[in-house]
Amino acid sequence: MKVLIATDSFKGSLTSYEAGVAISEGITKACPSASVVVREVADGGEGTSDIVTRALNGEVIRIKVTGPLEDNVTASYGIHGNTAIIDISQACGLTLVPEDKRNPLYTTTKGVGEMILDALDRGCRKFIIGLGGSSTNDCGAGMLQALGVRITDIHGDPVKNGAAGLSEVCKVDASGIDKRIYGSEFLIACDVDNPLCGGRGCSKVFAPQKGADPSDLIKMDVWIGKFADLTDGDPELPGSGAAGGLGFAMRTFLKGKLVPGAGLVISQTGLNEYMADADIVITGEGCLDNQTPMGKAPSVIAAMAKSEGLKVIAFAGCVNADVGSLNSMGIDEAYSISDDVSPEESIQNAATLLTRKAYEVFSLLSQSLH
Repeated sequence: MKVLIATDSFKGSLTSYEAGVAISEGITKACPSASVVVREVADGGEGTSDIVTRALNGEVIRIKVTGPLEDNVTASYGIHGNTAIIDISQACGLTLVPEDKRNPLYTTTKGVGEMILDALDRGCRKFIIGLGGSSTNDCGAGMLQALGVRITDIHGDPVKNGAAGLSEVCKVDASGIDKRIYGSEFLIACDVDNPLCGGRGCSKVFAPQKGADPSDLIKMDVWIGKFADLTDGDPELPGSGAAGGLGFAMRTFLKGKLVPGAGLVISQTGLNEYMADADIVITGEGCLDNQTPMGKAPSVIAAMAKSEGLKVIAFAGCVNADVGSLNSMGIDEAYSISDDVSPEESIQNAATLLTRKAYEVFSLLSQSLH
């Protein structure tokens, strides 16, 4: 029996690799003769840069950049040849902001621009950028300013950082943008299709998760809309609202191509080659629910496996999708590790619970095969 394990991370408890190893231990205990391969996956969120860099045997670069609160943070990204692999969360991620200071009115994406400049200085002209996990809602203004775009108020002075600064914008002048941008290619891993503004825009959908006060959501939506009007970008294009409008900024000013995150990561890590040699594919994530089919890693992996005629089993912290939804994704069986424990315990002991559940499932599977 050849088993390929490729799960997304279990946010708050396990990385993609840690989850895979925990499942592998349960399988090999139940089926000692099984051949098990663990591969890391992501869908453009946190960890994408690490996973792709390792898969490509790239070099890890660590630099100091401006963090979301304008303090210095150490950000890492990968380089393979002339390709830079960047997670924007390294420079403006929500985890970099203490809970009592989370407010996208004031957080900036400046550090993202500084990471891009550093990679350009090192000779990179191709970029793979993961858009997950931002703390910001500044429509990429901070990033653009770092790259040389002048965003000014009525007096011709640079606007303040954060979404609040967008309330002052009177002019956006891209003539000073680093010219190396025009000779570069940007692939943007994005797992949402939200437009920039409106009921499904970044302010109303994502800003509350980043600490925004409900009373500020409409104001931010208006400010971002006015900022977009000063550019030649299309705020209605799917994905423009990703990462607080970074999707819009990267598409408009960097001419970036937004692509489904999971598919991009899988193509870079060569997962399909391992799948061709498997009998069973294991996938999963922290929660299998109605968002999973929307380009999340488990649904992409399951679809690939089904196209090869393989059995697909999913493990998750919790399963909030019905059998029909799971089957439509290509998942034959799905198992939760939190059925008999509290959510807190399932997070704290996720590795142990995953190993136990995998052992139970594969013990039964092994018996059925004999």
